[in-house]
Amino acid sequence: MTVEIRRLTAGEYSLLVPTLVDIYIAAMEYNPAIRDQRIRVWRGEVAWPGFTAIAAVDGDDVVGVAYGFLGSRDRWWDRQLVRSMEESGGITHERQQILDSYFEVAEIHVAPGQQGRGIGAAMLAELLRQAPAAWALLSTPEVKDEANHAFSLYRRFGFVDVARRFLYPGDQRPFAILGRPLPLEL
Repeated sequence: MTVEIRRLTAGEYSLLVPTLVDIYIAAMEYNPAIRDQRIRVWRGEVAWPGFTAIAAVDGDDVVGVAYGFLGSRDRWWDRQLVRSMEESGGITHERQQILDSYFEVAEIHVAPGQQGRGIGAAMLAELLRQAPAAWALLSTPEVKDEANHAFSLYRRFGFVDVARRFLYPGDQRPFAILGRPLPLEL
């Protein structure tokens, strides 16, 4: 069966959040104990300006999720983004332009058994197709030599380094923060 990539309404997304969080936990290999907390957070995301959610559906099964929204100084992630820039060379003119207009790719995950089939690329293309900002930004865990599906996908989409080896509070893994100008033209 062919995987369908579709935009979700806020209501559809909210109803699917438990399934979507399960995909996230499996894909990121997180402890399932975070499930209830993540469900609460994810349901609250629909309130942010520019919220857009995409699902990958294979028959009756949801096998992927991607969502994002406009960056905002009110968000924890924006404060981390500013800190990452300050720690890696400061807020240059280009970095200020990024901060002034970006779409945060908050999450993009494909169920482990479905990875490597182009689902992530299709979801990312649809998520960014009408993103209402000048830049798209995301973060991903660092891996040696960028040797995983995520880095391959982001590089193929033209994402470049904004900050590397950044440590978020409460997570011992270093992350890369990547960005690309919009609109998306593939």
